[in-house]
Amino acid sequence: MLFWIGICTLTACGGRDNVVEEFGPEALYETGSESMLAGNYPNAISYFQALAARFPFSNVTRQAQLDMIYAYYKGAQFESAIDAANEFEAENPTHPRVDYCLYMKGLIHFDKAPNWLEKLFRVDLTERPPRETMLSFSDFQELIRRFPDSEYVPDARDRMIFLRNRLATYENHVARYYIEREAFVAAINRAKYAIEHYPGAPALEESLGLLAEAYNHLGIADLAEDARRVQETTFGENL
Repeated sequence: MLFWIGICTLTACGGRDNVVEEFGPEALYETGSESMLAGNYPNAISYFQALAARFPFSNVTRQAQLDMIYAYYKGAQFESAIDAANEFEAENPTHPRVDYCLYMKGLIHFDKAPNWLEKLFRVDLTERPPRETMLSFSDFQELIRRFPDSEYVPDARDRMIFLRNRLATYENHVARYYIEREAFVAAINRAKYAIEHYPGAPALEESLGLLAEAYNHLGIADLAEDARRVQETTFGENL
């Protein structure tokens, strides 16, 4: 369980451990909340974990578990934040704040930055399988499906607009790769996937162009013309 880490942190502090042992659930939660507001996320996590360990059925424990997701996130402990969100949802499937867990998972995957090697070598992330992007898109999509009236839906929708273009751009990269290797049917499938799954993405202008190009290579002029016509109708001012 996640809270054992916090117990170790607290007990390593000698006299502080004696003080924490005297705290009730409300005091533990209040102290953890104060630490979080002050930006001391490791300290906040320690108190929240101690609360969950000692008072698992307290009224404030559920809120502390939710706050711990945010504290992990702000402390850049992304995997721990996702684990905490998954754990909360598994233990409380009907809790009204499950929407927050889904939102935070989407936000965590959205915010994960390129690692230092990617930055050093200036890797083009549009040419790599966008795992984090797909996970974020899926989390936000699940949030909107299950909790359409959630307060987090407007922000989730805005982020999905950005994410869908990233995903469509990757599909274009793969389609272009197949065209260069004369695998035209595979290229058509990837371009069509982008068009069908990411409607409205600016990258679909290129998807339609790739679709037309692949059809031309296969000698299917009428379908190539259809793709060009849709491209011109939809993105005419950009052509």
